[in-house]
Amino acid sequence: MNFQLPPEIAELQQRTRRFIAEQVIPLETSETHSGHGPSPELRAELVARARAAGLLTPHASKEMGGLGLSHVAKAAVFEEAGYSWLGPTALNIHAPDEGNIHLMEEVATPAQKERWLRPQVEGRTRSCFAMTEPSPGAGADPSMLATTAVRDGDEYLISGTKWFITGAEGADYVIIMARMEDGSATMFLSDMDRPEIVLERSMDAMDACFAGGHGVLRFNNLRVPASDVLGEVGKGFRYAQVRLAPARLTHCMRWLGQARRAHDIALDYVRKRQAFGKPLAEHEGVGFMLADNDMDLQTARLHIWHTAWLLDQGEKGNFESSRAKVVCSEAEWRVVDRCVQMLGGQGVTMETPVMRIFMDMRAFRIYDGPSEVHRWSMARKLVHMAEKAAAGAHA
Repeated sequence: MNFQLPPEIAELQQRTRRFIAEQVIPLETSETHSGHGPSPELRAELVARARAAGLLTPHASKEMGGLGLSHVAKAAVFEEAGYSWLGPTALNIHAPDEGNIHLMEEVATPAQKERWLRPQVEGRTRSCFAMTEPSPGAGADPSMLATTAVRDGDEYLISGTKWFITGAEGADYVIIMARMEDGSATMFLSDMDRPEIVLERSMDAMDACFAGGHGVLRFNNLRVPASDVLGEVGKGFRYAQVRLAPARLTHCMRWLGQARRAHDIALDYVRKRQAFGKPLAEHEGVGFMLADNDMDLQTARLHIWHTAWLLDQGEKGNFESSRAKVVCSEAEWRVVDRCVQMLGGQGVTMETPVMRIFMDMRAFRIYDGPSEVHRWSMARKLVHMAEKAAAGAHA
């Protein structure tokens, strides 16, 4: 395999790195830590800067106004964007919008793309994805979907409650997953300014990097015309996989940038901070943590690049994206945790960005499927592949 990036992607990677350092990181100090993500005003400023730099929504198709990046190209660019927690917001590649843009490109009709997708690619609107529900509804097990959609003439009536809906507050449109009368699932599109959609509350969360935070939404007999069905009726679970496999991987890319930022901060600190007559970095215990960080960062990057390469070959990559999601979420978390330890007292205060990164990243082992669910899914597939191979050997 050739691990050298094409010159145009390497140049874009470096341009993104400079943009984050010069245009985005200086704005981190202006952010108010409300727990519900960057304010609309800060988001508007960030988006304007990325637009001026020619870096806005780079993963969208050229037809829609993006750069049409491949998955491997996204791996390079998204890691650089993730170096600041504001970077994904600036480039318009944050969750859930990044995954929604990908899904809309794949599934939406031309009319739906013009109505909802194009303004989003231009950075003028935001979206949310409403699937997760309170118990006994859908969580890590989407088959428990409880929100219902009932046909009523040329419309559907949608009722139910969703929660942990990232970006709900301030979103312009929503993709709703609902159960049909035959037990299948369908995705629906709706503007968020409908009276039948109620934002009950924004949830207090450990992370504070997602615009709009995480909300609880209630749908009270929301009327959606048949023309606003996303894709085909009854194929919601299939479309969820179209969205989730790449979205798992882009989470890994962005958080790798944050883990690298924490490592750089800790490395700079332990080179300069003296203890017991020499720099901390010269103490074996600290040196081992630095080495372990480097190994975890490289392991995560290789999983990302390999899975991205498979997706670029047209593979579904469901198994590999699950594997990458577990490996990256746990490796990147270990990196940040070690950085807190190396920084000592500074690691548990806002004196450096590391505490903020630590708090934001912990949820990554839960978002887009907990590590345990991915391991369980992988184990089932491994057994199935082994049984299939054994059956073929005896045929």
